[in-house]
Amino acid sequence: MKVYHSIDQFPSDIKSVLTLGTFDGVHKGHKYVLKRMNEIAEKEDGESVLLTFYPHPRHVLQPEDQKLKLLNTIEEKIKELENSGIQHFVIHEFTKDFSRTKSVNFIRDLLVNKLKMKHMVVGYDHHFGRNREGSYDELIELSELYNFKLEQIPPQDEGEVTVSSTKIRKLLSAGNIEKANTYLGYNYPINGVVVKGNEIGRTLAYPTANILIKNKWKLLPGDGVYVVSVILESKQYFGMLNIGKKPTLNEGKHSVEVHIFDFSADVYDSEIKVEFLKRIRDEKQFDSLEDLQSQLKIDENNCKKYLAIINENNNASK
Repeated sequence: MKVYHSIDQFPSDIKSVLTLGTFDGVHKGHKYVLKRMNEIAEKEDGESVLLTFYPHPRHVLQPEDQKLKLLNTIEEKIKELENSGIQHFVIHEFTKDFSRTKSVNFIRDLLVNKLKMKHMVVGYDHHFGRNREGSYDELIELSELYNFKLEQIPPQDEGEVTVSSTKIRKLLSAGNIEKANTYLGYNYPINGVVVKGNEIGRTLAYPTANILIKNKWKLLPGDGVYVVSVILESKQYFGMLNIGKKPTLNEGKHSVEVHIFDFSADVYDSEIKVEFLKRIRDEKQFDSLEDLQSQLKIDENNCKKYLAIINENNNASK
C-alpha cells in the first residue's frame, strides 16, 4: 500500500476505484467497503484508493469542542489498512478553506480530475462536500455527468446492530471491550511511551509501566482494570492495566499504567503497545495500601484465569 499526504502527490496515470471517509477504527463495516472496492478494482483493471482527511473535520471546524476522541491515530489507521489489501491511501489535509469546497467542485476537480476516479464505492450513510451537502442522489447525477460508475454498500450488521464508529466509541467508553473488539474485528490498541511514575507499585510487589499517550485525540476506554496484551521491543507479554485517578493514593491525575506479568526489565522511554482484551472491574478506592494489594492479587488471578481460557479456546480451534 502506497501512502500519500496530499491529493497533489497522487500519480496521474492510475485508473482509480475510490472510496472516501474518515474510516475511524477501520471496523468491520469499513472493511466490507474496502473488500468490495478491491474486488471492483481487480475486475475492472483499476487500482483501489482510499481518500481520508486529517485532522478530523470536527477538530478543525469546532476547535472548542474537545469531546470527540478517535479510535485510531493516523499511524494506527495506516497499519490496519495495510492488512486490507488496498493499493493507495491518500491523506489530505483538512482545513477551513478546504471545508468550503462545494460538492460538485469536490467531485469534479479533486476526485475525477486529480485522483482519476472511474468507479466510486460509498457506504450507506455517505455525504460529502461543504457542510456535508452532497447526498447519494446528487452522486448519481454527478456520476452520469462526469462518467464514473457508482456503488452504494448496505449497512453491515453484527447481530441486529449496525456497526459504526460511534457505537464502538460508546462501547469503549463504557468499558465494554469484548463487544467493541467484535465490532472492530481486532483488539483495541493504544500506543505510547513508558515514563517514570511514583513507583508505589513496586512497594506493593506490583511494579507498573506508566504509559504516556502522545496523541490527545486518542480514545481511552472507561476507567477501570483490564486484562491486556503488551508489545514491548517486538515481544508479546500479558498483564493487567489500570485507567483512572488511583483514588486510594489521592493523586487526582488521570493515568494509564500496566503491570506486566513475569517481567522485570527497566523499560523507561520505550515504545509500548497495549491491546485491551477484557474489563475486570471498576476502579475503586481502598481504605489502605494493604487492602489495595490484596485486591491486586485477586485481579491478577482473575486476569490469568481469563488468559488461560483464551489459550485453551485457541488450542481447541487449531
